[in-house]
Amino acid sequence: MTIESRISANFVQSGELKLALAELLAKPIANAASIIVEALLKENKVLVCGNGGSAASAQYFASLMLNHFEMERPGLAAIALCADNSTLTSIASDNDFDKVYSKQIMALGVENDVLLVISTSGNSASTLNAIDAARERGMAIIAMSGGDGGILVELLGENDIHIGIPHESASRIQETYVLILHCLCDAIDCLLLGVN
Repeated sequence: MTIESRISANFVQSGELKLALAELLAKPIANAASIIVEALLKENKVLVCGNGGSAASAQYFASLMLNHFEMERPGLAAIALCADNSTLTSIASDNDFDKVYSKQIMALGVENDVLLVISTSGNSASTLNAIDAARERGMAIIAMSGGDGGILVELLGENDIHIGIPHESASRIQETYVLILHCLCDAIDCLLLGVN
């Protein structure tokens, strides 16, 4: 296989996965958008977290909320809990990395806020603890995970939203996360601005 054909194969695999998930994920993404809009209209906020590539996705989503997606609108309240290096390293140094998000949620989260957790494996202790902390604070929970969802899906209740990508490649999962986040932002904007 040449490098060019390998690259083409990556495009094909990524495209086929996204097309296969379109019908499966439309409803949970729409439900997630509705939950976020409901929170924002009550002057609540979205807290977002993830590790590694998922941390980058969390920061990207928060930036789209705070600034804008494709339509101009006022900024929407979102905080990427993975973006403050001083806070992250302070918590990790004094406690352990498993608590870097849960401590922030206990300090910043209030009832009816939304937690958006992004985890490729669904097994990261820091994101699992984030879910527990959000539940304790009375927050709505939206979780994105890959593979079989890992331990994360076991922590979710019937009112929580799970957006799962049943694939084993971290690259394909992360690529699909970007599309999901774009769909989520578009749906939020449409619901808030009355666009069909």
